[in-house]
Amino acid sequence: MPTETFEFQVEARQLLRLMIHSVYSNKDVFLRELVSNASDALDKLRLAALRDDSLDADVSDLHIELEIDSDARTLTVRDNGIGMSYDEVGQLIGTIANSGTAEFLKELRESKDAAGEEGLIGQFGVGFYSGFMVADEVTLLTRRAGEEKGTRWTSRGEGTYTLEEAADAPQGTSVVLHLKPADPDNQLHDYTSVWKIKEIVKRYSDFITWPVKLVGAPAAEGAGEGTAEGEGDGPAEPETLNSMKALWARSRDEVSEDEYHELYKHISHDWREPLETIQMQAEGTFEYQALLFVPSHAPQDLFTQNYKRGVQLYVKRVFIMDDCEELLPPYLRFVKGVVDAADLSLNVSREILQQDRHIRMMQRRLTKKVLSSVKTMMTKDAERYATFWREFGPVVKEGLVTDSDNRDAVLAVSSFASTHGEEETVTLRQYVDRMAEGQESIYFLTGESRQSIDNSPHMEAFRERGIEVLLLTDPVDEVWVDAVGEFDGKRLQSIAKGEIDLGVQGDEKPAEEREKEAEEYAGLLEWMRERLDEDVKEVRLSSRLTVSPACVVADSQDLTPALENMYRAMGQEVPRTKRILELNPGHQLVKSLNQAHRADKDAAGLADTAELLYSLAVLAEGGRPADPARFVKVVADRLERTL
Repeated sequence: MPTETFEFQVEARQLLRLMIHSVYSNKDVFLRELVSNASDALDKLRLAALRDDSLDADVSDLHIELEIDSDARTLTVRDNGIGMSYDEVGQLIGTIANSGTAEFLKELRESKDAAGEEGLIGQFGVGFYSGFMVADEVTLLTRRAGEEKGTRWTSRGEGTYTLEEAADAPQGTSVVLHLKPADPDNQLHDYTSVWKIKEIVKRYSDFITWPVKLVGAPAAEGAGEGTAEGEGDGPAEPETLNSMKALWARSRDEVSEDEYHELYKHISHDWREPLETIQMQAEGTFEYQALLFVPSHAPQDLFTQNYKRGVQLYVKRVFIMDDCEELLPPYLRFVKGVVDAADLSLNVSREILQQDRHIRMMQRRLTKKVLSSVKTMMTKDAERYATFWREFGPVVKEGLVTDSDNRDAVLAVSSFASTHGEEETVTLRQYVDRMAEGQESIYFLTGESRQSIDNSPHMEAFRERGIEVLLLTDPVDEVWVDAVGEFDGKRLQSIAKGEIDLGVQGDEKPAEEREKEAEEYAGLLEWMRERLDEDVKEVRLSSRLTVSPACVVADSQDLTPALENMYRAMGQEVPRTKRILELNPGHQLVKSLNQAHRADKDAAGLADTAELLYSLAVLAEGGRPADPARFVKVVADRLERTL
């Protein structure tokens, strides 16, 4: 097959341009990424060989080689792992399939802080491209295990790359970097220097489970930074640069935080340090070790169907799979890490994992460990907990619906915005401890934002009486409050559903006054119910309004409009629920409407006023009138009459 020339995908070309023009100040990370890719390739080959006895692949001496050629100014990163086919090279190297790349490129151009420097490499798994930070030209030679022919890929990072078959390619992948001249002013080091290569591997890749060997280096070089180029008596014997010690198998006092953080970055392809490191060791009838990490920020695709969740599973230090979903529940899908089991089969499959009682036991224990670690963070480090809840609270709350066994533990680490303060969130325990004497319910209101909830008519009586209300703005809040039902014997009560009795505050209207109002407004209420029959099932006087003329509420057992929309978005048929319209008898508009109705219920424009009042109530809670065009026309006509 002749050599073919291709153009990079547009986003790949933009990424290369950014890298080549020194967007990243810490260029050392290129080696971390290439070694990490090589390690993944070795893991995949060993796993493939375990599952396919017929695979024609040599797995007797799996390792990573770093080869320096000072004269040619090249650095080669080589592995004898799974390799790639011709088509895979074109798909994986020539394009960037991740849908978030374009948005991140935009953010990166606008950001010059440290957080933006390494993000693109780790966040989108495009570590291969990092080679262009230090190289004028990159050549990749690869052959997939079990195939006869290899592939050579070459590019100078200028918009095009070439592909050709390579009959002489060994199993695995080698990346040859034709290095740029050293430029200390721009943090571009001499990557043919042994001491520099050793430093990078020790800092970033010491824990890699495969040997990282340095070959081709002068025998006498590497004593220190000041050693002269090319000094020595010829090539040294291959030297293993990393300790290959599994960090999860070592005690906490033997491992530095930096080592843990580098393992996290290797596993997660994240570029920031984790928020929390969790180590666990189980002994007895079923032994396993775990090292888990809570990230410091939520990935952009956390709520998408394509989000790749799960932790790495090892059996007796042998890598089994990268994303074992069975070890943690979906509401902890953001947790990264490693679990190493001693008593599972090396040939374990996903189907077996779903049925294995040991896996279920590990999931229970790991889940409890993560939740207890968050609880400790909550009580001992409020600032870190606030970061955790801001980033992952909407995900964790899914557990209140899906994990009845751990519901109390999930609720114990959950907190919510409330009218008690603008900044701090509150737990249900804190809310209950502040409740007024005689208050029987924990009041909450759901909505799209805190601002929309604060401005809701439903809040008026609670604000006036100083009664605390939880302000719930995440979609899952519409569901978990019903699943939980109560806390500490106090019912969770939406202030937008059912009838609200605030008489515990001692300032309710006397019974005689309420009876008189009911009699005075009975005719209007019945007339409006008939007029608005398509939209409402009842019209009644309100005890929750102090400023607004009207509001709409749901019966205590009805779905909220937001929940109806959520189910419809998921493709479920949900019948439309009629709401209840409540009127404020103390508002002048309602008083005038009642007077007009008593004088002449057939008066021109009276029906339009009733319709407008209902539409205004719908708008006030964030909804929209059933017929917006008619609503606009009626409002315009009324405004015209006032001019």
